[in-house]
Amino acid sequence: MLDEPRNDMRERRRASGVRWAQFARAAGFAEAYLRNVENGNRALTAEVAAAYDRVLGTGGEFSESLAAAVAGGAKDAPWDRDGGIAVLSELVDGGRGVDRRSFLASGVALSVSASNWARTLDVSRQAVLLAGGTRQLNGIDDRLDELRHLDDELGSGEVHRLARGELLYAVTLIKTGRHTGASLDHLYSLAAEAARQVAWSAFDQGRPGVAQRYFDGSLRASAIAGDPVSGAYTLSFAAIQCYSTPQQAQRAVSLLETAQEKIKRRTTPRMGAMLAARTARALSKTGAKKECARQLATARALLDKGVHDDDPRALYWVDYGEIEMIAGSSALQLGDPEEALRCFQAAMSAAYPGDDEYPRSHAIYMARAAEAHIARHDLDAAVASARHAARCLGIVDSARSASELAGLRSQLAKHTAHPAVRDFLGVG
Repeated sequence: MLDEPRNDMRERRRASGVRWAQFARAAGFAEAYLRNVENGNRALTAEVAAAYDRVLGTGGEFSESLAAAVAGGAKDAPWDRDGGIAVLSELVDGGRGVDRRSFLASGVALSVSASNWARTLDVSRQAVLLAGGTRQLNGIDDRLDELRHLDDELGSGEVHRLARGELLYAVTLIKTGRHTGASLDHLYSLAAEAARQVAWSAFDQGRPGVAQRYFDGSLRASAIAGDPVSGAYTLSFAAIQCYSTPQQAQRAVSLLETAQEKIKRRTTPRMGAMLAARTARALSKTGAKKECARQLATARALLDKGVHDDDPRALYWVDYGEIEMIAGSSALQLGDPEEALRCFQAAMSAAYPGDDEYPRSHAIYMARAAEAHIARHDLDAAVASARHAARCLGIVDSARSASELAGLRSQLAKHTAHPAVRDFLGVG
């Protein structure tokens, strides 16, 4: 299954003319280990493929080739009810097979899942998911809402375990065969949200391969339910995984475009605002400044239309403060620290409740504000924002947020001549 990418990597290395010892040092692996990978005696991993891409300047070619080979070899289940319940059952059955398959963070598998989701929705009926339901279904819905807030306030560690429990419960109810019609559609929609929460928490804990499998399961459940809104919401989080991965930002844009297309005229302005803002963030990673600005303008205009009674329950966090925080992050990515700080300040002026309700996200945004201050050579302000970010983290369990703060510390470490920086870093 992996012979073709392995052979391509060997041939490209040989053609480069770089000596083995020099190549291994540049790749960051032992020479003997890489020889065994090329000979098929050791596993070809995402990390090795990425190292070959980096050293040989292949623009992600080997990572994509490996991802396609792995995805093709996994003999993916069909996108129908039988295939969907098989995948969901595998995911809740102790996660067996999830890590062993080594699905990659390259975005290829997510792109395949998004395409299959869109194609399945094209040929399936669109369910009308009514408010309310049975006591069991309403209970799952309420607990999933509580988990969303728990994730905001405490991070993803416990949410991962608890959301898997809700997914198991939903799948168990589906497999009893007692639910039919709208009730069954509702169950699949709840399973889609539970799987999304598991996926997001896995990504937030630094486990992108696991996240991919649960994102895929979420999209399958959404398609079976005939519920494009839940699938679009899932894609908005899968897009974050993509644009957080080097050279995968354009895939994130494609995921969000797919989401926007499938909910067109089927949801509320608030949902559209969220997707437009996240599209802007993905575009900022590609350097598309004008299109990024256009998407942000769209997001703001949609928010101006106000909240609706039929807004999806999961969109409680989408407000002007969040949109401006995303705008600030995008501006910083595009090399405009002044605009970034203006947007961050606009978010705070919009009464963004980051410290109390969204400390994990706020820690990330404050770390980015500190980066903007560093770019403007205002180290006192940078340290103040860095301290704010550190306070927000508190008891939050989030590898993603911790990584953001670690990156900020690395940037500040270049300025230890400044007393406030030394004090913050505990140097000297």
